[in-house]
Amino acid sequence: MTHTVLIVEDEVRLADTLEAYLRRDGYRTERATNGRAALELWRAARPDLILLDLMLPEVSGLDVARQVRAAGDTPIIMLTALDEEVDRLVGLGLGADDYVVKPYSPREVVARVRAVLRRAGGAPATPTVLRAGPLTLDLAAFEAHCDGVRLDVTAAELRLLAALAQPPGVVRTRAELLAALGAWERGTDERTVDAHIKNVRRKLGACGAALETVRSVGYRLRDAHE
Repeated sequence: MTHTVLIVEDEVRLADTLEAYLRRDGYRTERATNGRAALELWRAARPDLILLDLMLPEVSGLDVARQVRAAGDTPIIMLTALDEEVDRLVGLGLGADDYVVKPYSPREVVARVRAVLRRAGGAPATPTVLRAGPLTLDLAAFEAHCDGVRLDVTAAELRLLAALAQPPGVVRTRAELLAALGAWERGTDERTVDAHIKNVRRKLGACGAALETVRSVGYRLRDAHE
């Protein structure tokens, strides 16, 4: 089962980053930049969880939470720049399932999403072994194999392949792949992805898997035998 997360955040860069991390982890996403749009999307899309910024235009995050909670039990994780105990208590008193203070690590937010969904009814476990044609990725062992032959890949290259293999055949943008590398915090840019892709493509060689460039969009991992 694929879960849908509604991201309610008026800071575009933060929303972009959260969306890239969530999609890399296998979630579908919807986005709203104000409280009114958030309520409309919540009613239309019926997401499995809401990431809700408190400081929103038109309708505040607290009012959004009140209306959502009055109508149902959709899990809510609140996002705020305010780190005062009174705000925390008010937020959780409205029925929020968790509370994250900015600045936050996108990885931490994804981990909290996973934990809240698991408590709410069972988020699927993240697989540790991924396959795309003859390519096998063992994320627990930090290993990649093609037709049983181990590839000499770095941890960053393995993360990149894992993002492309969930599932294979899906085009991933450079922004999504940069998020998979954890490079947002390190201040690198999307050219980092291109450099890694060049190295990975060389290492895959004739193993039966191929990295395809989708012009002006990103990359896709396909089975070369298709």
